[in-house]
Amino acid sequence: MWKTIKQWLGAAADVALPRVCPVCGQALDGDEQWLCRSCLAALPRTRYEEVDFNTMEQHFAGKVPIERATAYFFYEKGAPYSNILHDIKYRSTPLMGRWLTARAVKDMSSSHFFDGIEVVTAVPLHRSKLAHRGYNQSEYLARGIADALDINYIEALKAVRPHSTQTHKGAMERWQNIQGNYALNEKVASLLAGKHILLVDDVITTGSTLTVCAALLKSIPGTTVSLFTLAAARLE
Repeated sequence: MWKTIKQWLGAAADVALPRVCPVCGQALDGDEQWLCRSCLAALPRTRYEEVDFNTMEQHFAGKVPIERATAYFFYEKGAPYSNILHDIKYRSTPLMGRWLTARAVKDMSSSHFFDGIEVVTAVPLHRSKLAHRGYNQSEYLARGIADALDINYIEALKAVRPHSTQTHKGAMERWQNIQGNYALNEKVASLLAGKHILLVDDVITTGSTLTVCAALLKSIPGTTVSLFTLAAARLE
């Protein structure tokens, strides 16, 4: 009975305020979640996880030792699929990100990318940005993976000072901009010793933030670090 009422209310809400696909703008039907079937099927997957020493892994070679790295789909500024990131980050739809990363775990199962991961963590957000935005989108992404793998999400890192936007900065400016911005969460660091940690962020462009955060995690004795981002700018 309750399920029937819930479905009816959902249908009524869709009529009053139709849910639309952020990629194509078409109204979603009752069985579609967040993205329409066509846009989900056409998601520009990187499939990095299927390639040994892939482009993303090469990007970190010589910077920080990582086990493996991948991103779910390609990001291009202004392209229709960039709306997914924009909605997750700025339009209060982080649950779409959590849903997408859970799908990513399923889609990547044959690659064994997630095998052996013991803990999931996220690139942190400074409290000033957290207060303004209301949530850390990367935490939602990480929790989607943790739920799908049935393992713990741990807040392993903290943002100790705010930094200006990275959007219009070059690689060197981004690197300089984030130095000293992050630190280990000492309260949980001992729990991570010897663990294989998956570090999650929303998008990789230059990789400067991930490099700093991965290096902090690697400073914990015996840790192994892998990287996952929901999207990636083309790194070739």
